[in-house]
Amino acid sequence: MQSFKRYTVTSALPYANGPVHIGHLAGVYIPADIYVRYLRSTGANVLFIGGSDEHGVPITIRAKKEGVTPQQIVDKYHNLIKDSFQQLGISFDIYSRTSSPTHYETSSAYFKALYDKNCFIEESSEQYFDPVAQQFLADRYIMGTCPKCGNENAYGDQCEKCGSTLSPSELIQPRSTLSGEKPILKTTKHWYLPLDAYEPFLKEWILKEHKQDWKTNVYGQCKSWLDAGLQPRAVTRDLDWGVPVPVPNADGKVLYVWFDAPIGYISATKDYFKSEVKPIHKHHVWEDYWKKEDTKLVHFIGKDNIVFHCIIFPAMLKAEGSYILPANIPANEFMNLEGDKISTSRNWAVWLHEYLEEFPNQQDVLRYVLCANAPETKDNDFTWRDFQARNNNELVAILGNFINRALVLTQKYFEGKVPKLGTVEPIDEATLSMLKEIPDSIAQSIESYKFREALGHLMDMARLGNKYLADTEPWKIFKDQPERVGTILHISLQIAANLRIVVEPFLPFSAEKLAEMLQLSTVTWKNAGSSNLLKEGQGLGPVHLLFEKIEDSTIEAQIKKLEDTKKANELANAQAKELKQNVTFDEFSKMDIRIATITAAEKVAKTKKLLKLTLDTGVDIRTVVSGIAEFFEPEKIVGQQVCLLANLAPREIKGIMSQGMILMAENADGSLAFMQPNKQVMNGSTVS
Repeated sequence: MQSFKRYTVTSALPYANGPVHIGHLAGVYIPADIYVRYLRSTGANVLFIGGSDEHGVPITIRAKKEGVTPQQIVDKYHNLIKDSFQQLGISFDIYSRTSSPTHYETSSAYFKALYDKNCFIEESSEQYFDPVAQQFLADRYIMGTCPKCGNENAYGDQCEKCGSTLSPSELIQPRSTLSGEKPILKTTKHWYLPLDAYEPFLKEWILKEHKQDWKTNVYGQCKSWLDAGLQPRAVTRDLDWGVPVPVPNADGKVLYVWFDAPIGYISATKDYFKSEVKPIHKHHVWEDYWKKEDTKLVHFIGKDNIVFHCIIFPAMLKAEGSYILPANIPANEFMNLEGDKISTSRNWAVWLHEYLEEFPNQQDVLRYVLCANAPETKDNDFTWRDFQARNNNELVAILGNFINRALVLTQKYFEGKVPKLGTVEPIDEATLSMLKEIPDSIAQSIESYKFREALGHLMDMARLGNKYLADTEPWKIFKDQPERVGTILHISLQIAANLRIVVEPFLPFSAEKLAEMLQLSTVTWKNAGSSNLLKEGQGLGPVHLLFEKIEDSTIEAQIKKLEDTKKANELANAQAKELKQNVTFDEFSKMDIRIATITAAEKVAKTKKLLKLTLDTGVDIRTVVSGIAEFFEPEKIVGQQVCLLANLAPREIKGIMSQGMILMAENADGSLAFMQPNKQVMNGSTVS
């Protein structure tokens, strides 16, 4: 690793308009936390910055939807996100927010500095305006028909049905989401950052200087943008929520969220140094982490943020002139869920706060699975079956199994104390040699941002321990060779102690449990690979299982939850069936529809769909056979008032004479609901 005096590590600021899901975690926050925890373990001076992005149209849309103010929305979700991250062990030094006074001051000053240096261009253009709401419309406030797939509810920036990127002008029959009216074009003035002026700098910096060390997916997307040619990009918007543009004649305008959000990293750093900082940061000021060349700046983001962090923000930093540029931007691809794209609008996600409630004390299982299956080079898929398999077959059967065997055998044979290292045999030397090499492999992978690979090396250490115990079989030889067993368990415990070190960046809660069991806490990465971490005679703590098996029923409940979500989405998007051909009033008047009460109900033998119903029509008591058994339990519908087509010709069904038909409403998913009066009425009442 190149030597730096300090590290500034940022993670993309999540929008505070909803909770965090597994896509966010796999793409950004778990890799960032692994990297930071590893750096801290090496003794590096690292500052880990996080926070909520609290401006922009998604915030205002959520506020209007819930009938509250934008501030209430960001307060709600900022706290939910912050608490969820903390419970998962994401170890930010500060988790700030872009609605803080410091951020308003910092982003305003940044804009003003570029404005004073004539870095912006001013342009007037025609943009959509809602004449009823008297407001310019951001892309997400405009809906219409997608020109690519015909979806009538496409947004002004994207069609969520086909995934196409759009502009408002491309929509067919555009309408305002505020009033439903057709928007008009109206002239407005904005400030633009001329990205084309920074194209030579960006080509030199990215395409030449970082061709070898940036991830191929990041480099490739940047090259595509640069090859296509950069255009000026607006840095202001006509909105009433955000940082006001701090120059004359800018009433009703705020900084565009993409401009102020990355400045949030800087303002968060300032807020950190206004509070009580950690000892390692005591003799520093915020500028050290943003303006000194011996600082390494690393941005962890998802692929949808590549253009902002690799092209736009560096152009902003270059324009200002006093800030360092990012050394690396290891963006991940997207995580899908059960073969489908994660979608917050469709509720198709595994939400972190819900996981923490439903899987208490199993934070590390989620961290492990999302790292092991991280979308580092291509989109990957999260499935609950894979989640269960990785827990049961890897965490429980490999890592947990080795730790448990080594400690339980020590309790059994040596009263829970580290036994003496006796004569070292070739198998012991070979095992200790491999143990010494593995931490370096893990470190190299982490420093190359290959976290899946690093996790694989970590599990190799656990496999090494399992193989060593399986090959030496101490439980078979203790009676005749207790000293040899002492040596075997001494080495096994040294492997366990090394696991306590290398596990910590990935599985911090398990590392803490392991430290308690081994009575080992003051070790760092510099100690990794050592075969002398535990001393002879040292007492061990009580032994507990590191991981527990996840049962099928637990996973089936999660799958059922997603199936219910999918059905709800299908219902929400279902189209009503076309109307049948017209009938005359005389034809309709021939139908005698009456209100009747179900007095008895039972299943028809040897059928799945049929119920035999006894009905009181107010005129007579009659029997009706109805195909509703899949949706209603007989005993629960007795006493229910229903609509009965009473003059339908009788028909024999399964040997039962059915006298009429119950009228039902069929939902888009095929489920049925009774047609009934909204209050109790007399049996025999006519429906007309």
